[in-house]
Amino acid sequence: MLYRRLVLLGVAALVLCTPAVDAVAQESFTIEQVMSSPFPSDLTAAPVGAAVAWVFNAQGLRNIWVAEGPDYGARRLTSYSEDDGQEIGDLTWTPDAASIVYVRGGGANRQGEYPNPWSLPEGVSQEIWIVDLAGGEPRLLAEGSSPTVAPTGEVVAFLRRGDIYVVPLEGGDAEPLIRARGGSGSLRWSPDGSQLAFTSSRGDHSFIGVYDRESERIRWLDPSVDRDGAPVWSPDGRRIAFRRIPATRAPLPFGPQRSAQPWSIRVADVTSGASRELWRADEGDGSAFHGVDARHQLMWGEGDRIVFPWEKTGWLHLYSVPVRGGEATLLTPGDFEVQHVALSPDRGRVIYSSNQGDINRRHLWSVSVAGGRPTALTPGNGIEWSPAPTAEGGALAFLRSDARGPARPAIMLDPGRPRDLAPETLPADFPSDDLVEPQPVTFPAADGMPIHGQLFMPRGASTGDRRPAVLFFHGGSRRQMLLGWHYRGYYHNAYALNQYLASRGYVVLSVNYRSGIGYGMEFREALNYGATGASEFNDVLGGGLYLRSLLEVDPDKIGLWGGSYGGYLTALGLARASDLFAAGVDLHGVHDWNVVIRNFVPSYDPEARLDAARLAFESSPMASIDTWRSPVLLIHGDDDRNVPFSETVDLVAALRKQGVEYEQLVFPDEVHGFATHARWLQAYRAAAEFFDKHLGGSR
Repeated sequence: MLYRRLVLLGVAALVLCTPAVDAVAQESFTIEQVMSSPFPSDLTAAPVGAAVAWVFNAQGLRNIWVAEGPDYGARRLTSYSEDDGQEIGDLTWTPDAASIVYVRGGGANRQGEYPNPWSLPEGVSQEIWIVDLAGGEPRLLAEGSSPTVAPTGEVVAFLRRGDIYVVPLEGGDAEPLIRARGGSGSLRWSPDGSQLAFTSSRGDHSFIGVYDRESERIRWLDPSVDRDGAPVWSPDGRRIAFRRIPATRAPLPFGPQRSAQPWSIRVADVTSGASRELWRADEGDGSAFHGVDARHQLMWGEGDRIVFPWEKTGWLHLYSVPVRGGEATLLTPGDFEVQHVALSPDRGRVIYSSNQGDINRRHLWSVSVAGGRPTALTPGNGIEWSPAPTAEGGALAFLRSDARGPARPAIMLDPGRPRDLAPETLPADFPSDDLVEPQPVTFPAADGMPIHGQLFMPRGASTGDRRPAVLFFHGGSRRQMLLGWHYRGYYHNAYALNQYLASRGYVVLSVNYRSGIGYGMEFREALNYGATGASEFNDVLGGGLYLRSLLEVDPDKIGLWGGSYGGYLTALGLARASDLFAAGVDLHGVHDWNVVIRNFVPSYDPEARLDAARLAFESSPMASIDTWRSPVLLIHGDDDRNVPFSETVDLVAALRKQGVEYEQLVFPDEVHGFATHARWLQAYRAAAEFFDKHLGGSR
């Protein structure tokens, strides 16, 4: 067996061992301290003036903050004071920048149930609110989501149970605007506010519709059997560009898709509804659409150019094409990936984050929509994302972090001179100086593929220490861990736990396994990954053997942990290689792909796809339960809308039958990415204590 041969080679590489280090004795800060920084999200610039706003999640207390030029002193607009698990997002400015419309509460599941992690007897809902920059209490506008304010400023369009509603900005009763078949989305007002474009999803196809407020009629733009989406208006309001993905039998999720029937960009005349094909992807690489993190996947730039993402070179890049027709221009050439994208207020430049020249981080760049040499805006050893250029004053707001400094909003008034916004919100006892700087490493997977990771070496570690070690696997799997605090809240928390474990004497290796982002399309769409063969298990083995080769690591005390997809790899490692991995912590992990695939594709019938279902099960931890020996801590919320709670229920039943030691931590009514800070603390305390019990020695 390949695994056993690799283990023997790893053991042979070790030197004589010295007494183990007590991991618990190394602790220099608490899990509460390292998770105390407020996490920023939803950064947005006002449509006029020089203000920016964002959401701070401060230990579960979510509030909207704003900073206005020219001094950009930050202040809090809302005063929510409980860790109640109610999200805040979808920040939308009014046209005069006097108020911000936002959504409070998570979205409903298929049964219409809203996330209620504290099991409040009165229940919760998802609501649209408005708050004035001048002060005062927020006002409730309506129940719903996805608000967009009309450019004329008098109404807000929004979604409620798949239909489109409007409500006066000053308050009043919400009224249905469009009750069309299917589910509506992607609401886009015309520049003059007289029309509203939207997508209508009908399952195996989707349309672009335009509602005219004067005639109260809908016009469908070149309807077809295909999946149309991502509508964007021309500045003159006469045309709409949109994306068309050809109708095919959709592939099952959690398997590679390197090519497809090529997608295209079309431009429609709003008056007639007729459209023409502007551009079509080539066959092969880039023929399957893959998007960027942006408000719009298509952007109508200066000079009538459409900016869009494409993977023609095997890397996710930005291109532009003239609306009159012609060849597409590559805006961001090189072996790197573009991620967070924004258009400048004058529509002349694109500001984006990428890992150009620094594959383990993100930095901001700028390039003309017509092409030319990109300009680096934020070089260095930090991580920068979510660019938000101000409408006036030429400032650029963004979010940033580094190895020791957690995520925070920043403003750059002059090139190369950013400063943090609201620095006073970082708690005085946040342990920045006690954190280690993770180091980039590359190691071979069991099948030889090079795998990147970040190594957290405890302070004071030296050769022969024989310290316990832990592998970490991110979720997704379309994620990449970085050399610093992450731009997503879930992985910002994971980075905190990795630092906490390092402070307790553990050597931690964070693994960027195949099927993640950051390393090109072929790496992301790795052959046989996930439900089509679990090829990532080679990376799990490679990470374990790499840790075994380190002279600072005790080869008998290697654990692994992760959440969601990372929980899947944790369980897979324990099920297939318990003699390599001594313990694991599995947060809401996948244990049978057939169950999870059906959760994402309700029409999936394993009996109708026997070969695919058989391979999916063989790629699951449940298929190797007979060789699972090592103890595991299972953590799961029972209102998980991503990975069904039954995945943990069924695994526990199998482990009991097998006689495997397990512990469980169950959160009633909690969702997949725990909505409450208290639950994150509880889960991570339990994880650290579990590793101390099985890897770290006695207290």
